Amino acid sequence: MTVSVALFTQDLRLHDNPVLHAARIAADQVVPLFVLDPAVEASGFAAPNRRAFLAACLTDLDASLRRTGARLIVRHGDAAEQTARVAAEAGAATVHVAAGVSAFARRREARLRARFGGRLHVHDASLTVVPAGPAGPGGAAGRDHWTVFTPYHRAWQEAPRRAVLGAPQVLTTPAGLGSEALPTARPASPALPPGGETAARARWRQWGADVDGYADRHDDLAADGTSRFSPYLHFGCLSPSELAAAAARRGGAGARAFVRQLAWRDFHHQVLAARPDAAHRDYRGRGDHWHHDEREAEAWRQGRTGYPVVDAGLRQLAHEGWMHNRARLLTASFLTKSLYLDWRIGARHFLALLVDGDVANNQLNWQWVAGTGTDTRPDRVLDPLRQADRHDPDGAYVRRWVPELADLPGPAVHRPWLFAPDYPEPIVAPEALTARFRLARARAAARS
Repeated sequence: MTVSVALFTQDLRLHDNPVLHAARIAADQVVPLFVLDPAVEASGFAAPNRRAFLAACLTDLDASLRRTGARLIVRHGDAAEQTARVAAEAGAATVHVAAGVSAFARRREARLRARFGGRLHVHDASLTVVPAGPAGPGGAAGRDHWTVFTPYHRAWQEAPRRAVLGAPQVLTTPAGLGSEALPTARPASPALPPGGETAARARWRQWGADVDGYADRHDDLAADGTSRFSPYLHFGCLSPSELAAAAARRGGAGARAFVRQLAWRDFHHQVLAARPDAAHRDYRGRGDHWHHDEREAEAWRQGRTGYPVVDAGLRQLAHEGWMHNRARLLTASFLTKSLYLDWRIGARHFLALLVDGDVANNQLNWQWVAGTGTDTRPDRVLDPLRQADRHDPDGAYVRRWVPELADLPGPAVHRPWLFAPDYPEPIVAPEALTARFRLARARAAARS
């Protein structure tokens, strides 16, 4: 009786899972394994919202595996060490794992390789639509990665795709393997979305019927027309390959716009794969000498900037552990461009609360907004008032998240200093929203 280990990481699903599929093909029995690695906790990445969501994902995964005849084995400790122990206990000949791009994932893979050598099989395009490394679309035209999204997207559209895989109907796990209890955790945000593949696929069925309107609605703050798939993609409860294939079959402007967002996700993964230090260092240094003001930073974190559309985004984040994508862009621009505070301050706050907190997407989106990343227009500034007028013209999004302004009618809610004297004064005057950033960048240019 042959045995293989399927080491789950950020692929907590049965549908279209190359790791689980390959492990099932390679052996008569499969050990579905998840290791709770204390190194994640020590890194500070295991924020309460993601711990709670992960616990729900693992509970759902175990229930799905049990319906096939298998079960999830949970261990606690170093991932490579615990995988080696389980493999020895089960007599497993091979170990299968998804390729990751973060520095942590690379260290884990290196430790697994040191223990298993050729018995370790690492599967590309499990967490992304196309491989994230040099084997990705067009081999990055001879470079180690693409630095600009538009040419990457063209190559990405032409890149070969693996076939979408079905969920296994029958699996067998060796008897006698010990497992720790499934974890439990309390979230920091009271309205966290439900975790797990079951909830993810239910969300997909519900939202997929409305994908045709995505191109027109995805920036509308009040309409909440985004997919909200990001937590499920981060934990691998949904397969980006399966989503891309389903959208391509449907066709239309909405589906194309949605697939473009999947391409952006892949783009950031391939940047981080080539430049892992971009998680904490400027991808493209601009000579910034960031302003330092903890009072302003804390007002931003608390959603008390005096600009309701900014405050609404940050209050949504605190309540749901999630924020509308357009709100992410404008709150990040306000911190880095209007206040000229270091993007790492905002990135840390987002990672402390976001249930979809992903190193590649969070850090590189922050750098894109801050002008230190891949944006070809690094001096782009998103004026919060113009953004509010364009993407929340009736003020419905603000009234939803800033209830103390609920009585202000229509767009008046975006300028409370004119109508609601009890609301916090703007921490930077409306006429000076771009001044601090422009001056700082001019000084940086003069120094260079």
